[in-house]
Amino acid sequence: MTQYPMIADHGLIGDLHTSALVSTDGVVDWFCCPRFDSPSVFAAVLDSGRGGHCRVGPAAGSYRARQLYLPDTAILITRFMTERGTGEVVDFMPPAGPSVTANHRLARMLRCVRGEIEFEVELAPRFDYGRREHLTRVTADGVVFDAGDVVLTLHTVREPDDAAIADVEVISEDAVRGSVKLRAGQVRGFVLESAADGPPRTIPVAEMTRIFDETVLFWRDWLAKSVYRGRWREALNRSAITLKLLTYAPTGAMVAAPTAGLPERIGGERNWDYRYTWVRDASFAVHSLLSMGFTDEASAFARWLRGRYQRQDDADGGPLKIMYRVDGSSDLSEETLPHWEGYRGSHPVRIGNDASGQLQLDIYGELLDSVHQAAARGLTVGHRGWQALTGLLDWLAGNWDRPEEGIWETRGGRENFTYGKLMSWVAFDRGLRLAAALGWPGPVERWRTERDRIHAQLWEHGWHDGKGAFVQRYGSAVLDSSLLRMPRSGFVAGDDPLWLAALDAMERELVTDSLVYRYDPAASPDGLPGSEGTFSLCTFDYVNALVGAGRLEKARLVFEKMLTYGNHLGLYAEEIGSTGEQLGNFPQAFTHLALIDAAIALDTALDSRA
Repeated sequence: MTQYPMIADHGLIGDLHTSALVSTDGVVDWFCCPRFDSPSVFAAVLDSGRGGHCRVGPAAGSYRARQLYLPDTAILITRFMTERGTGEVVDFMPPAGPSVTANHRLARMLRCVRGEIEFEVELAPRFDYGRREHLTRVTADGVVFDAGDVVLTLHTVREPDDAAIADVEVISEDAVRGSVKLRAGQVRGFVLESAADGPPRTIPVAEMTRIFDETVLFWRDWLAKSVYRGRWREALNRSAITLKLLTYAPTGAMVAAPTAGLPERIGGERNWDYRYTWVRDASFAVHSLLSMGFTDEASAFARWLRGRYQRQDDADGGPLKIMYRVDGSSDLSEETLPHWEGYRGSHPVRIGNDASGQLQLDIYGELLDSVHQAAARGLTVGHRGWQALTGLLDWLAGNWDRPEEGIWETRGGRENFTYGKLMSWVAFDRGLRLAAALGWPGPVERWRTERDRIHAQLWEHGWHDGKGAFVQRYGSAVLDSSLLRMPRSGFVAGDDPLWLAALDAMERELVTDSLVYRYDPAASPDGLPGSEGTFSLCTFDYVNALVGAGRLEKARLVFEKMLTYGNHLGLYAEEIGSTGEQLGNFPQAFTHLALIDAAIALDTALDSRA
């Protein structure tokens, strides 16, 4: 395992508490337990030698590998084709339920579908980001890896007369290797279980099959709730399942990505920990999930948001943190892991996220917009919720004119970012709309005054006559693709001549072969060295902007081209590099949310034209 797979050469499985990445070579090279934001058990994707892995593949000889999801599920199938036979590794995690638990199961079902095949299995867990030693104990029915506070148990899947099919050897003090020989029609495998209630046991094939069938039923029943029937159903269904996989069932929170440390540029240092829930992402998710008919998930996420804005903090960063852990706590202190080399030498590897203490004004507008959209769909806020929102708007009324770090979490100092002002305008606008529509009380005259002040200021300081466009921050001439969301916010019409000029300017400076950069770091230093790829969220936002401008043919072509950058499973990371490779943490919720929004907007426009 001296080579690193491409970031895109992975599939995702999960149990709605945590998740795992499985490479196209059958290696689980990322798995944290018991939660998304817990320390890692397998992390070879960040250090191939010291990160830990669980590998299953053909024991010898050449092979071809292919990977797919069982249709309409989160069950991943990795196929290995050899001269002598074809085998499959079926990876899945049975849903862990709605309650907090340390008990999780990662199932790896091995089956031979043609001829015969010998699988080799190698397990080398490395607990607590490779910082904690563990004891390895082999029994007749499996293996126990004991790191103290986390214990991982391997249960074998076999029939009573299978003694000669598999053998296991300890290859070091903390790793084991085994092999399984199968003929066509045979099914075996193993289950890795955390916090098991007993020693390793033999799981009969019939029991493994039942667990598999129950997991299939869970995912298909869930996906059947979708109301989307448009042109890109397969892509949206896969995006919806991916977003569900990124959701922590006990609270309804959705992590931005299940991974940490995957680089925005190979060899660079823009390597962040995204295993947390951003208020911004949560707000966007409510809209996207509602648009596809997933009201239970949208309601759960809305409740999580309500918990955050009802428990307001008094800090320089404002009453809301920009991100939280999935349980709602906000201790995200950042540290580096110097003993890891990072993905393909991209270091430092960071865990935690110091951006959590930043001031980002846009989150208030995104939150209020999501509440407004949820209320329009029948989701209520309640008296205490409205009191909390009123408190947020009162704070914003006295603070919207402050410099901030902005949506892109720059580390080069605070600025007057145009997008933050725009979304502050949205916050007051949606507060006024909610008060009027639902008859809720509030200091609406003050809100109206602040909204109108922001409107005037944006046109005076956010618009650049020389560029013929809105700029990233006051006093600069730098363009920023976050402002592609302006028409959707209601601040300006999508076909307004001034907006069309701004869109043209962004196309000239930020768009390359339909892909969109966030901004130019060289022209707008963000406190970090190096460059980055195009930002997939922004490309899908560009599609939305083109739809609003009435440029449907161009919008459809950009969207279809963007779909070609997804991986073999339809998954997307945060960014796309110059040669088309996926970069950044993977898969990225923001990208899949934007894909859903762009597809539905494009569908609606094309249908109305027909």
